[in-house]
Amino acid sequence: MSSLKAETYIGQPALQRCVLLDLTDVPRVGFRGAQSADYLRQRGFVLPDAPNRAVTQADGSHIARLSSTEYFLLGSLADAGQRIADEEARWELDHSANYLLPRHDSHAWIQLSGHQLPALMAKLCGVDLRPEAFGPGAVAQTSAARINVIVINLGGDTVPTFQILFDRASHAYFLGAVNDALQEFA
Repeated sequence: MSSLKAETYIGQPALQRCVLLDLTDVPRVGFRGAQSADYLRQRGFVLPDAPNRAVTQADGSHIARLSSTEYFLLGSLADAGQRIADEEARWELDHSANYLLPRHDSHAWIQLSGHQLPALMAKLCGVDLRPEAFGPGAVAQTSAARINVIVINLGGDTVPTFQILFDRASHAYFLGAVNDALQEFA
């Protein structure tokens, strides 16, 4: 994310520690059904080739494939999620086995990044999220801090970056748990 400045914190660059970004206000939506893949391809999206995988689109938005017929679309910061918001608004039930799953009100969304991210996540989650087990493009549907989460690894080889989606009603609780874990890495 080019808008983030490399801060210094106790002699270390900011991304050596973990950085939390709350993206809950950025649009996101889901689609499920036997025709969802065809529908999304017709809309110009590149799709992951298997469940529990994610790909970044040319515009910076992301698509996570949660099952053989369910997709979760995350808006891009470059357009403030406008493309995804437009997709949600444009969708109409056409009885083609493609169903809209509104996710803005159901799921909160945060981004965590930094070189200590796998160690931080080990404090919150029992799943091995180290780079050798959970590489770029991987999706885990699991539990962290005792709530259900979707963890999407959208980082590159230089800085680990996870998108984490969870029940919006647990927003304050989960941010508290993450911030508590962050204290150790600050």
